[in-house]
Amino acid sequence: MTDVMSEAFGRELNARTTFEKEAVWLPLLAVHALSGGEPTLRGKTFTDCVIQGPALVAIMASTTLDGCNMGKVTDPRSLTFAPQGPLLVGAIGLEDCRFVRCQFEQVGFAGPPLFLKEFAEQLLSAREAQA
Repeated sequence: MTDVMSEAFGRELNARTTFEKEAVWLPLLAVHALSGGEPTLRGKTFTDCVIQGPALVAIMASTTLDGCNMGKVTDPRSLTFAPQGPLLVGAIGLEDCRFVRCQFEQVGFAGPPLFLKEFAEQLLSAREAQA
């Protein structure tokens, strides 16, 4: 059995830049990134993955979501959370990451008000295009 909290497993996980057709538990990935001195998840590509929470993520520079399913939410605004102060504490930062055809489960998205508004509008537009 693999010890997912071991230092060796964490180093191996942090070194990976691509994830394909697998379940990825974001809290575990974030804990190992922090333990390795990285404050954000950076430069990773996820293709056809199930991205699992519970988690709150902050979409940062150059991160894209292409053809992803955000889960069973009737109102996309339920996925968005605005910071109430000058810092966003506790969120998993995603920087220069790419998500392609991924299924998100129990993942919320945080960011500035304009980003959150545009993000919710994009999700609504994508849903209407599928209908």
